[in-house]
Amino acid sequence: MEKNDTVVHNPGLMGGISSLFKSVFGLAVSRVELAALELAEVRNHVITLVATFGAALLATWFAIAYGTATIVALAWDDMGWKILLILFVVFLIITGVLVAKGLALIKQDKLGFPATMKELKNDRDMLL
Repeated sequence: MEKNDTVVHNPGLMGGISSLFKSVFGLAVSRVELAALELAEVRNHVITLVATFGAALLATWFAIAYGTATIVALAWDDMGWKILLILFVVFLIITGVLVAKGLALIKQDKLGFPATMKELKNDRDMLL
């Protein structure tokens, strides 16, 4: 005796909870994958930022060492100690420009996770 009855199972409470957990787990995995992709991009920007600051620091030290010695030696007879004050102001301005450049790189949002944060915000809005 063969039956071709179609049986429809109602998943019930446990089936619904299980389905919910599977969906939430799938969503979490996709968000982690997105964050991993963005992390690779952010890593490259961080390396660029560190290299820029490192080069700026190295250039500043060389400029201070060689430039100051040369200018002081050439101008000491005419200006005396005032040449040291002028050089201090010049190097202070250079440092300010380099720090402003570094801060501008940070403000370009190249070190954040914009796509991941957007998706997490959309998930939160959808769930609430």
